[in-house]
Amino acid sequence: MRIVAALGGNALARRGEPMTADHLRANVRATCEALAGLAREHELVITHGNGPQVGLLALQNLAYQDVAAYPLDILGAETQGMIGYVIQQELSNALAGEREVAAVVTTTVVDEADPAFDRPTKLIGPTYSAQDAAEAASEYRWTIARDGAAFRRVVPSPAPIRIVQSPLVSMLLENGRLVVCVGGGGVPVKIDSKGRQTGMQAVVDKDAASAALAAELKADMLIMLTDGDYVSENWGTPEQRDILTASPEGISELSFAEGSMKPKVDSAVRFAKSGGSALIGPLDRLDDLIARRVGTEIRPDVPEGIVWA
Repeated sequence: MRIVAALGGNALARRGEPMTADHLRANVRATCEALAGLAREHELVITHGNGPQVGLLALQNLAYQDVAAYPLDILGAETQGMIGYVIQQELSNALAGEREVAAVVTTTVVDEADPAFDRPTKLIGPTYSAQDAAEAASEYRWTIARDGAAFRRVVPSPAPIRIVQSPLVSMLLENGRLVVCVGGGGVPVKIDSKGRQTGMQAVVDKDAASAALAAELKADMLIMLTDGDYVSENWGTPEQRDILTASPEGISELSFAEGSMKPKVDSAVRFAKSGGSALIGPLDRLDDLIARRVGTEIRPDVPEGIVWA
């Protein structure tokens, strides 16, 4: 099978854990060991988020004031190289060199008129207390939003139109390579009438970009790995119901939190409408997820609309 596996933030950085290189590598190593079985048997593309890392790089840039800080698109490319390098190396190690792994810096076409540029929603960087958040907003002219009990910077997150390098990724897969790409949703770019790319100051949602890539690659399956066992209606309440399987139309009738499960559900719906199957479930139970003992599957052929777990 041709599979696109999108790694959630917990695969790279645990909440509350210092964002050091050692922690990044340890988390990626555990993730790649979990993915090794899939990588041995299938055409596998690994995509990943970059929210904490791109926000950290932005802060590090601001600390050195002798030159202007690098713009967000370049920082996004930096995180693709940084995280892609670690995933490439640790997956190669987990496979004992059985298969070649290629990390590709990718760009994602967006519409410069996307309303997301006027309404930042994408959380990036570390968390702040209310006082520190207010000071950062004032000093750096950032937009700040609540993230649970804390606060974080938010930036625009336009919808992906297409992944520029998807033909290259397809060629690598056809030649037996494993691919790491679309890091942080890919660097957002606009393309003018002459085909020239210009970076945009935004961060594309990783799951939305992964769904776009999976559709362009005609993948059989999109797997969005997270730390929850299921997609749930009324999550965290006495009325919570876990979803085992759903059609795009059935699950679209439910509401999910904008900053939590909604982007994953929207991405799964997008891919399922292209004819594929999308799984959302826990990284630490990947075998059970594939065997359908846990997690939520969204696919076209579910006449009941929703099958509850």
